Amino acid sequence: MPLPINQEDRIRAAWQGRISGCMLGKAVELFSMREGPQALNDYLHATNSLPLRDYIPYKQELASKHIDQNCCAENLTYSRPDDDINYTTLALLMLEKFGKALTTADVARSWMKFLPVASTYTAERAAYKTLLSNAHEWFPEGKDPGFDLALCADNVYSDWIGAQIRADLYGWVCPGNADLAVKLATADAQLSHQGDGVYGAVLVAALGALIPGFCSADSASDQPLEQALDQALSYIPEDSECAKAVHFARQLASDPEGTIHIKERYKTLSVVHTVNNLALVVWALLRHQDDFSAAIGDVVAAGLDTDCNGATVGALWALQGKPIPAQWIQPWQGRVGLSLAGFDQMNIDELVARTIKVAKAMDLNQ
Repeated sequence: MPLPINQEDRIRAAWQGRISGCMLGKAVELFSMREGPQALNDYLHATNSLPLRDYIPYKQELASKHIDQNCCAENLTYSRPDDDINYTTLALLMLEKFGKALTTADVARSWMKFLPVASTYTAERAAYKTLLSNAHEWFPEGKDPGFDLALCADNVYSDWIGAQIRADLYGWVCPGNADLAVKLATADAQLSHQGDGVYGAVLVAALGALIPGFCSADSASDQPLEQALDQALSYIPEDSECAKAVHFARQLASDPEGTIHIKERYKTLSVVHTVNNLALVVWALLRHQDDFSAAIGDVVAAGLDTDCNGATVGALWALQGKPIPAQWIQPWQGRVGLSLAGFDQMNIDELVARTIKVAKAMDLNQ
């Protein structure tokens, strides 16, 4: 299908939404994980930041040592390096090189060339350790891996959130072609994840590919996000925990306390599990379809994996083609920090231009 006429604007907005949501959540990521959502809520309340609708202020007399003051309102002058943005950028680099033919082995080689081990966590670090222990010495240069790469995904974190945060760009560059977006996201996810860990990535990639079509000016849909979600669900098993989490979140979309019910339902899961965080993402998207600030603000204020959820909600929301308030974009001045080999900072304009080029290449010979 032809590249949508407004796809360039959507890709720019997706980058802006993802980065802004990530920076909002990054300020309190460790705070929420180490001290819990209630401590986060108490701090936001004490700083008059509830409901959360802007970058979080830093108040030294109230702040925990786990709050990242560099990402707070007063100090945010560029997008600080974060694994969520690393992976989106790495997906771009991989698609520039491998295109539609991207395989799990290509992803593994790219990790070894570009991704520092210290910038990986949980499932990704476990998969990386397996790669380093078992791969042929010349695997990064193109040799066969020398072992079954599926062993990398056989780890205790394989249903946690890591693959889900790596999936966004595969949807952005495949508008209207969810099949291809899912194929690419699956090739990436399977390096480190299994089961629901893969399904969360698949759902995010499919949604990213579907939202532009359902939200286009010529679409007859009166519930575009709902219909995009319906179609995205067809790519994961109906009886999976991810599918159940999506259905549960949809039931709560009209409930302002939906995040409380989600956290209660999944209180035994890790705060960085795929399923509970996916439910928060879906709830925020459906609850605040017309309010970017509320969508990323409420999903971050809920706690759990704050930077990951802020980033995913920010990007998916932006693909609707609705404007992002300038207050979110201006502070980081188009400067995107990275911790990838050879890349410590990029400009948003370059990222957008290169993503558009990949999207056009993906659209050829459909």
